Amino acid sequence: MVFGRSLTESRLINSANYVRTELPTRIAHRIRDMQRLPYVVVTNPHINEVYDLYYSAFDTFRKVPEIKTLEDNDALCATIRSNLKAHLTVIPKLAMGILESAGLMDVKELDKFMNTILRSRISRRVIAEQHLALTDTFHAPWFSPGAKLSESEFIGEVFLKCVAKEVVERCGQAIRDIAQHAYGPDVAIPEIKIDGHLEANFPYILSHLEYIIGELLRNSVQAVVEKHQRYKEKVAAAGGKTDEIGPPPAIEVTICESQQHVIIRISDQGGGIQQDALPYLWSFSKGPASQQLLTNLEQVPKMAATMQELKVEGTTSSEAGTTVGTLQKQRQEQQQQQKQPIKGIHNGNNFPGDPGYSNSLATLTSRPPNLRLGMGLPLSRVYAEYWAGSLALHSLEGYGVDAFLQISKLGNKNEQLTTRATMDAV
Repeated sequence: MVFGRSLTESRLINSANYVRTELPTRIAHRIRDMQRLPYVVVTNPHINEVYDLYYSAFDTFRKVPEIKTLEDNDALCATIRSNLKAHLTVIPKLAMGILESAGLMDVKELDKFMNTILRSRISRRVIAEQHLALTDTFHAPWFSPGAKLSESEFIGEVFLKCVAKEVVERCGQAIRDIAQHAYGPDVAIPEIKIDGHLEANFPYILSHLEYIIGELLRNSVQAVVEKHQRYKEKVAAAGGKTDEIGPPPAIEVTICESQQHVIIRISDQGGGIQQDALPYLWSFSKGPASQQLLTNLEQVPKMAATMQELKVEGTTSSEAGTTVGTLQKQRQEQQQQQKQPIKGIHNGNNFPGDPGYSNSLATLTSRPPNLRLGMGLPLSRVYAEYWAGSLALHSLEGYGVDAFLQISKLGNKNEQLTTRATMDAV
């Protein structure tokens, strides 16, 4: 955000050199972490493939010379795009490697390793995607170097006025559409009701917030639908009339804003979490469920960990785009109609000159909507904690779950910068 508030050529070059030096350093730390794993773990084919990807990226970025011109920056951006695309396999590969290595190393140590790797991955992608977005902005025909952006705009990947209610509504509609497609047109899908501080807004990276909210709502919707279906089957088996059964209970979302934080509570009546699943709730190694999750993960070759991966089969990116990750696209269409410049955002689907690369707020990928991977909660907590927030669940078995997402308002004076600084410390 520092480089983007008043973007000039010199600031863009400074941003490029920051990225050029930070990426290989942070990748090197993670390579060292993998080298410290037991030999039998690091030679796992999935983890070994991630190791090779990291080493290749490190070797590529360490050879990039100092950025002095815009042409040098364009060459760096091409290298960044290529690596971002190649590393889409990292999350599923790591997850499969961790599940297969659960009996070869202490589970707590495996989770610690996985959390460190993922936090560092988030930091690198934020740095890389932010610079690509700033470069895109700088090269846009409407851009005026040095012009300050208004409070309603994006600075690179950061949306300065992220309204919690709008994000919940957008993700909620996406999840309800996905659930309707997954369970069939005759299955009742619970409503999502929102109350509290409906005007709460804050600067945030939209794709991160969409992913967390999307995963939490997805869990709640699935739990409520399946509990309601079980109840209807029970009534039918007893000879009762299922057509007299009412709709499933609504999912209630409460938004609470304070000076430094926004808290989003998602409450459902989906029956809660079974006791035998609680020990593995925040773990990447899932105990008895590992084998089924391995089978599921094999169906997800690439994963960027965004809401855009919740795709309804049979739809194209443009068709599904009205429900997930569409804020930038909608703003783009509105401003094009008004013949206004599209300030501070990507060109809608791809980075300039690279139609094959999908950014984190554009093209949907092919993850089936009802495919459980066992990664949604632990990965969502990694995202929340990376930005000095938190994620907690309270389960009442037999009734439902309350999920509490605390969001730290980015840019405030109490932002815990040291939290992220230590993630890549030597």
